[in-house]
Amino acid sequence: MPPARSLRTRGAMNENDENGPSTRLTRAKAAALSGGDAAVSNAAAKKPLQTKKAAVNTTTNGPAKRRAALGDVSNVTKNDNGDAKDGKKPLATKTALNSKTASQPGGVQKLSRTNSSRTASGVKDTVSKKATAEVKRPGSGNGSAQKIKRTASTKSIKEETEERPRKKVEVEKAAPVKAPTIQEEPVFETDKAARLEDVPDDLDTEDLDDPLMAAEYVVEIFDYLRDLELETMPNPDYIDHQPDLEWKMRGILVDWLIEVHTRFRLLPETLFLAVNIIDRFLSAEVVALDRLQLVGVTAMFIASKYEEVLSPHVANFSHVADETFSDKEILDAERHVLATLDYNMSFPNPMNFLRRISKADNYDIQTRTLGKYLMEISLLDHRFMSYPQSHISAAAMYLARLILERGPWDATLAHYAGYTEEEIDPVFRLMIDYLHRPVCHEAFFKKYASKKFLKASILTRQWAKKYHHLYIESALTEPYNYLKDDE
Repeated sequence: MPPARSLRTRGAMNENDENGPSTRLTRAKAAALSGGDAAVSNAAAKKPLQTKKAAVNTTTNGPAKRRAALGDVSNVTKNDNGDAKDGKKPLATKTALNSKTASQPGGVQKLSRTNSSRTASGVKDTVSKKATAEVKRPGSGNGSAQKIKRTASTKSIKEETEERPRKKVEVEKAAPVKAPTIQEEPVFETDKAARLEDVPDDLDTEDLDDPLMAAEYVVEIFDYLRDLELETMPNPDYIDHQPDLEWKMRGILVDWLIEVHTRFRLLPETLFLAVNIIDRFLSAEVVALDRLQLVGVTAMFIASKYEEVLSPHVANFSHVADETFSDKEILDAERHVLATLDYNMSFPNPMNFLRRISKADNYDIQTRTLGKYLMEISLLDHRFMSYPQSHISAAAMYLARLILERGPWDATLAHYAGYTEEEIDPVFRLMIDYLHRPVCHEAFFKKYASKKFLKASILTRQWAKKYHHLYIESALTEPYNYLKDDE
């Protein structure tokens, strides 16, 4: 049995143990000890394994070489190992870009595709795309002839680029020339102002946020009222088939109803509806003289029920009539009147039209107060019976503005009133004729002579005495002379 080896001998015999002593000759030691050509060849063989830093150091340790200037193109043709290894080709391209026509020391150099493309890249900023396409094509023959062709081509291209904008400018200058047209008539400032005045203002858009004004439907509402007022108009000549009645008696009845209306403090709409009920009933029925007051009391009772929130009791109307008619008689007359009128109380009240026109008048309180007084003239004077309530409202507002000197009847007022000055003229003259006459309805005159109504009856009559000759003729006053005789 062989003797066991100790650890020391095992470690000495291990070739991979770097710490332990080794008596064995390795290849590295043999190479280090051996000299001559073998060492030089091994060093030369291992030289490419060195790092880049070592390679740079070996080149810098040698004798310094003089670098040529950047403008010298001869650096491109030299074969320098150090420059080739470090990748310094971009310097050659920069010199080629900077020195486009530098002379070659070794004679005329034949242009290649790469050189021609590089030299053309410097001309791209100044020459168009057509010039670059011509320069990129390699020419035949020597380089000097090709340069002459390039310069000639670039000059021709520059001349073309300079000439083209000039032609465009000439075309643009010639474009504004137009064919002769027919000259329109000159519009003066006065004509423009007149056209602007003819356009009415839209005042309903201001009330779109107010649901009580019903601005979305106001135009349709008043169109409906204008159609309806024609249906509710009484017969303007109904007195012809009333053997016991005259127009004077009707005026006295209405004047008394105005006094009752003022005592009960009723709405203006109640008074207008009451008179309309009287006229429509008398247009359909023949009434005796002793029953005329009953018709008036019953009409006021019906109108107050229709228009008022709290209407007076039937006993109050009986008391106002000096107990001439009992409560039962008034109630029986009420049923008979409503049956005759088919229970149709849809009367387009003139107060609605007056408020509509007053909107275009900026809701002037003085103009509207005078307009109310002038509208109530139509209740007392039978000559207004043949005109619609909207027509009477427009004439009342027109005369009120004329008396107070509020300006002309412009397009906005005519639009919201629905009548022009020419259409208003006949009703307007009837009102002036009534104001010019002496007072024949005392209750009506006293009502509007108070401060509450701005003394409208006194003011309008004073104006009519001054200016009635400008608007009415003597022939207009003849049909109404019976009032003077009765006085």
